[in-house]
Amino acid sequence: MLEKYKPHIAIFLANALYGANYTIAKFVMPEYMQPSAFILVRISGALAIYFMLQFFIKTEKVEKKDLMRLFWCGIFGVAINQLMFFEGLNKTIAINASLIMITTPIIVLVFSAFFLSEKLQWYKILGMVLGLIGAFFIVGGKELNFSTSTAKGDFLIFINAVSYAIFLIMVKPLMQKYEPLTVIKWVFFFGFIPVYFISFKAFNQTDFSVFTAQTWWSVIFVVLGATVLAYLLNIYGLSKVNPSIVGVYIYLQPILAILFAWLLKNEMNLTLEKALAGILIFAGVYLVSFGKNHFEKAKKLKLEN
Repeated sequence: MLEKYKPHIAIFLANALYGANYTIAKFVMPEYMQPSAFILVRISGALAIYFMLQFFIKTEKVEKKDLMRLFWCGIFGVAINQLMFFEGLNKTIAINASLIMITTPIIVLVFSAFFLSEKLQWYKILGMVLGLIGAFFIVGGKELNFSTSTAKGDFLIFINAVSYAIFLIMVKPLMQKYEPLTVIKWVFFFGFIPVYFISFKAFNQTDFSVFTAQTWWSVIFVVLGATVLAYLLNIYGLSKVNPSIVGVYIYLQPILAILFAWLLKNEMNLTLEKALAGILIFAGVYLVSFGKNHFEKAKKLKLEN
């Protein structure tokens, strides 16, 4: 029974780490480090750890025919994904970014139907809609401000959402063939290359001497928790379930981000509207993740009776 829930626990924990990252990363950017410089630290640190882990965890030799797919996974899942998010966040408001990001599960569901022949069952569509509505209210739909001043940032965030959806679709066949560490170390290796050339100048301008203890601990969390562990957990989950299930857990990030903001900075504005929105999100995640088993059992019982 536990085996059935392991991938869901892994994906939930990954999104919890991402949720905490929204608050913890703010301790570093932009006061101590520019976004692109932070991304270089994040990716290079994670890459070094992944390559060290291969001495303790089994990895396989990758076939030459799979290297090109790994290259594009690195471009979409690491380089474009992270660069577009941080640069977009600098040019728009957080509420806009949060709302645009929650389009990712919808994009993943559509892409999965087209490229992986994943069936669009009614309960998955319903779950996506419920999650979207809930996430919309969590991030504060009334406060949205799409305007010409945020248009560039909004567009970059949308590119980020699309790139992550493409990554989930592209990496799925590799997860059925290789161990998670094998895949993720090559994904980060290929993603590191363009990020290095784009971000090195900003990294070189960073004054590490002014970093406080809190700054360093925040950097360590972002590298070890929100990157190394989160990517491994997500990749493991993806090796066991469909991309649409991994995608729908993104709806939990606004709730988790609010929770961690309260725990770490005592910032929380819990209202009845947000509580109801949270229920909608969890209902949506349940339908997409476990709807198949639930409705198949109900159908079987009905036929037996």
